[in-house]
Amino acid sequence: MSVRIVDVREVTKPISSPIRNAYIDFTRMTSSLVAVVTDVVRDGKRVVGYGFNSNGRYGQGGLIRERFAPRLLEADPKSLLDADGSNLDPDKVWSTLMSNEKPGGHGERSVAVGTIDMAVWDAVAKIAGKPLFRLLAERHGLSANPRVFVYAAGGYYYPGKDLSALRREMRSYLDRGYNVVKMKIGGAPIAEDRERIEAVLDEIGRHAQLAVDANGRFDLETAIAYAKMLREYPLFWYEEAGDPLDYSLQAALAEFYPGPMATGENLFSHQDARNLIRYGGMRTDRDWLQFDCALSYGLCEYQRTLAVLTTHGWSPSRCIPHGGHQMSLNIAAGLGLGGNESYPDLFQPYGGFPDGVRVEGGHITMPDLPGIGFEGKSDLYKEMKALAE
Repeated sequence: MSVRIVDVREVTKPISSPIRNAYIDFTRMTSSLVAVVTDVVRDGKRVVGYGFNSNGRYGQGGLIRERFAPRLLEADPKSLLDADGSNLDPDKVWSTLMSNEKPGGHGERSVAVGTIDMAVWDAVAKIAGKPLFRLLAERHGLSANPRVFVYAAGGYYYPGKDLSALRREMRSYLDRGYNVVKMKIGGAPIAEDRERIEAVLDEIGRHAQLAVDANGRFDLETAIAYAKMLREYPLFWYEEAGDPLDYSLQAALAEFYPGPMATGENLFSHQDARNLIRYGGMRTDRDWLQFDCALSYGLCEYQRTLAVLTTHGWSPSRCIPHGGHQMSLNIAAGLGLGGNESYPDLFQPYGGFPDGVRVEGGHITMPDLPGIGFEGKSDLYKEMKALAE
């Protein structure tokens, strides 16, 4: 049997919301949904791999349709196959996507490639008849662990949202089984943010921990001022204080903030990840890395990023990806990451878990669904099926 990609389809979908963080609002936010259609039939149905990009970066329909999809469809089908020709080889597909591309400039193309790469891995695991997390563990000689830590991301600024509404939101996450919650900071004066933090800490008490996220808003002076305020509280982490490429700011901040810090969601290559480790002052014993494969050239590149981290003494267990999607859940379960972000109420139907999966004690258990498992999430699969058919 030989495998062939017969079509690559994209549609740009709105995931708009009136929420905002310290940097952007989401009133015009979009996401690309991609279907990689193969000629393989399983259980009487054609195998289609699906992918989409994470929130916070816009859909990449132009790049996907005009540049990257044509490269796949014009390639010799045999050049995309594994050694025995029975499945696609994701690394060969990735190399084809990136042919004739100069190095550097990891802006929007990393999102386009990451979206297609997600769909390719979904197809590969479906053709193999396995959940992606088990396929990954086998390829790396690891034991898959279907139990994955997840935290609830929310606490956005919202028109008319007062402290009582913020408290209700965070309480709802605890009621749904989470024991780590996250809120936005930096979109209000520091005194107001302090009130918001104290309100949430009072609401969750000893039942959960709180992480805060500045979305890269601060200059060094402001980042330090917040660090001095935040270190008074037992926070899970202080996330992305300054510009993601300002490694010296991140390194300087460690002198003022002894607690855990997190960053990396806006670094889109293994080279940028390496620079963060080299120059950002990140600490292997407490800090967290948030690289998101869907935004950073996909799982093929993410595996190179993990190799870089290992070389520099970092464990994959210090990685908790941004994005809240099932792709990162599979990577976490298969490659031993520390967990994954989750958006219980936002960016649907793309975030969240397959139907019936519940958060218990801050963890979910991955169901044994072929591929990434999108078919197990009915509202999401409805959108995907419409694109494929």
